[in-house]
Amino acid sequence: MVESILPEFVTLWVVIDPIGTIPVFIAVTAGLTVAKQRMVALKAALVSAGILLFFLVAGQFVLEGLGIGLNSFQIAGGIVLFLFALTMIFGESKPEAESQEAEVDHKSLAVFPLAVPSLASPGAMLAIVVLTDNHRFGVADQLVTAGVMLAVVFVAFILMLLAGPIIKLIGMSGAAIVSRVMGMILAAVAVDNIIQALIALQALPAPAA
Repeated sequence: MVESILPEFVTLWVVIDPIGTIPVFIAVTAGLTVAKQRMVALKAALVSAGILLFFLVAGQFVLEGLGIGLNSFQIAGGIVLFLFALTMIFGESKPEAESQEAEVDHKSLAVFPLAVPSLASPGAMLAIVVLTDNHRFGVADQLVTAGVMLAVVFVAFILMLLAGPIIKLIGMSGAAIVSRVMGMILAAVAVDNIIQALIALQALPAPAA
């Protein structure tokens, strides 16, 4: 059980990136009272968890309704994750890029940019669908994945509450370094997803002539 939970936790930790969300949270909640900051953190955690649970439950059904195979989606998702990882490594880090977005729109801080795209990122949506493939995993396994995802979101919520002391400890540059390290790990996860999907496709029986 631990052998299956740990890779899922690492994958979801990387794509949700709770640490990278801390500077974003500080930027969008600057000037708010402590009570309002806590409400923003709570709403962001609840909204992101709800979005990811929706993809966990209905994401694969939507794909199959469109006639898209999960292996194809996994390859496409791996490519997207890899490109996203490259932006984390070579481009602006998550704290820098999303903090700039935060300066533009203050209407719904908890939903944008905290819940989406900071916590419930496109990479997280793709990852949750792949990790709960209905053809490979039963309901019990999917419930475990849901629990792991909720645990990561809960950690993100706690880190947002502790954002002030943490950012004083590591600084904005430290958060940017952590985000780039997460990008390297995410790139490896993306490549592994593509390889696993290609192996699964190769194992499929050839279509009848």
